[in-house]
Amino acid sequence: MFTLCAAAEAQAAAKADDSAQVPDAPKPQVSASNNAPSADAVTLRNTPLHLLHDQGGIWSSPFRISGDDMKFLLPLAVATGAAMATDTRAMTQVVPINASLNQHSTDASNILIGGFIATPVALYGLGHFKQDPHASEAGILTGEAMVDSVAVEQGMKLIFWRERPSQDGARGHFFESDAGIDSSFPSSHSVVAWSAAAVLAGEYPSRWSQLFIYSAAAGVSVTRILGQQHFPSDVLVGSAAGWLVGRYVFRHRHKFVAREDEGY
Repeated sequence: MFTLCAAAEAQAAAKADDSAQVPDAPKPQVSASNNAPSADAVTLRNTPLHLLHDQGGIWSSPFRISGDDMKFLLPLAVATGAAMATDTRAMTQVVPINASLNQHSTDASNILIGGFIATPVALYGLGHFKQDPHASEAGILTGEAMVDSVAVEQGMKLIFWRERPSQDGARGHFFESDAGIDSSFPSSHSVVAWSAAAVLAGEYPSRWSQLFIYSAAAGVSVTRILGQQHFPSDVLVGSAAGWLVGRYVFRHRHKFVAREDEGY
């Protein structure tokens, strides 16, 4: 499962590199026959079909792994193995088991993820009422990436059935039926936050924007651990999977080419 999205992300990178010119004003793709937006246009109407295509590309990506993908996958696999080997110790000896701290951390993660969920709605509304195609695209693609990431996360949970830190002395056993459908691996908050962050950072590529966006995503991940909701490996894999899904969606769908020196 570590290989999900990586090959698809690499294949899309070549397409992104070809975008050498920045258009003065982005225009929706229009079909010459009936002046209607094409099936490739970033619109709410096309989003359901795009979601289906995304899932096909994401889940089949392990069959398209290349040598370049291993530069990312091997370090991720090593880091995940190290995290899993120390998960129990981390949750019992390093992360404080304190009801007040754990609850405050959980509340903070919920607030942060709520902000990520509200962002695409706000961006799309801004784009609609202000006639800003960039904001509309950012809102639609961020929402698309989040839905895609939830599908991936739920699929992984149903495969691995990992116990939460609060179960069985934080042993974190996999393939346990008592873990339920809301099992621990990977962290859903992390998957959703990092998928949204990847799209937003691509749409608004200034250093300050990216610093704020990725700091918020990191805050979601860290507070899930401090809240005793997830093991470090749950958060690591969830963050990586979410980022890969977000980059996949952005590289395949975005039409508006933003520049860092434009101040986004």
